Amino acid sequence: MGEAIKLIGIGDNGKESLLPIYEKWIYESDILVGGERHLSFFPDYNGEKISIKKGLKELVNRLQHETKKIVILASGDPLFYGIGSFLASKINLDIYPNVSSVQLAFARMGEKWQDAYMTSVHGRSMKGLAQRIDGKEKVALLTDEQNSPNEIAKYLLSFNMTEYEAFVAENLGGELERCGYYTLEEMAQATFSPLNVVILKKVKPSPSWTFGIDDQEFLQRKPEKGLITKKEVRILSLSALQLTPASIVWDIGTCTGSVAIEASKIATEGAVYAIEKNEHDIENCLENMKKFRSDITVVHGCAPERLDEFPNPNAIFIGGTSGNMDEILDVCTKRLEPNGRIVVNVVTIENLAAALKGLKQREFDVDITSVQVSRSKPILSLTRFDALNPIYIITAKRKGEV
Repeated sequence: MGEAIKLIGIGDNGKESLLPIYEKWIYESDILVGGERHLSFFPDYNGEKISIKKGLKELVNRLQHETKKIVILASGDPLFYGIGSFLASKINLDIYPNVSSVQLAFARMGEKWQDAYMTSVHGRSMKGLAQRIDGKEKVALLTDEQNSPNEIAKYLLSFNMTEYEAFVAENLGGELERCGYYTLEEMAQATFSPLNVVILKKVKPSPSWTFGIDDQEFLQRKPEKGLITKKEVRILSLSALQLTPASIVWDIGTCTGSVAIEASKIATEGAVYAIEKNEHDIENCLENMKKFRSDITVVHGCAPERLDEFPNPNAIFIGGTSGNMDEILDVCTKRLEPNGRIVVNVVTIENLAAALKGLKQREFDVDITSVQVSRSKPILSLTRFDALNPIYIITAKRKGEV
């Protein structure tokens, strides 16, 4: 293995942010690689300059066969949502980080940051951000021109997350540095430099929802309030799905969205995709998503149609089939990722038999739990029990998988 390429973090104030030895290495190199802004800090550089424009794969192909001395420049800490991790997996690198933009932003605030939740919407969708940050006391966000502080504020306001105050740090370390505190309403209206970091700090209490949300908390179809996966069955079904924070989840026949919403609170770093055939139920689901701060993907349709729009899942909940049990199982069993789970709720023995037969035909092991729940109800000064409809919870996994 030849001499390692040096990857050096640089601040927005250019050369001033570098140790003298780093600057020496840059001028002694034959090739300097970086974004156009980074390269502009060295107008007197005599070697070859390569601007990172077309993506990293093409750059890696070039650098893997290069024998000259190379230095790559990257913003701040290249291993903090930067290019460092990818490049280090492909080429021999020595990495010299600078102060990250998030570290500088907290310094400007005078706030500790070891307890902050950090995430990025730079070059990626804000989808799912609501459940990722809900309840967090302190959040650091890397932004971009599309996912600007304005758009972040509008997004948070759409989920009524007004417990946060924002601190926006622009052009950190540069001549045009500007920092300030904003309410979300103020941040939605202000203008900002494209180079910024947003820190969200909780300044007042927020709603708190624990696992197993009471049924009456969900907006439901009226007068038929029974069309919801009841709390007790929901808890057992979600447990059977064996969700992780990174799970990709399908909810087929989501109705009020109760299962999908609770799943999103577990799979906070993953994603939840739901389908429902009834438009009015979708309207209720969307309102429930706002209330419970669950940013899931919901589509209108009758499964198995539109399931091809979803990425392959690690977990599938089937709460309704509209008579398409066999077709739905065919798609689900083919698309399910290795070691995934399918959980089906049925109320009739005919659907139980159809699900059991369909899953076994497709080489799945099946466990069935019959759930009969009764809830207490006052009668004068006494207490009696009301029985809920019996439910069969079917849990399936591929044969031979753990």
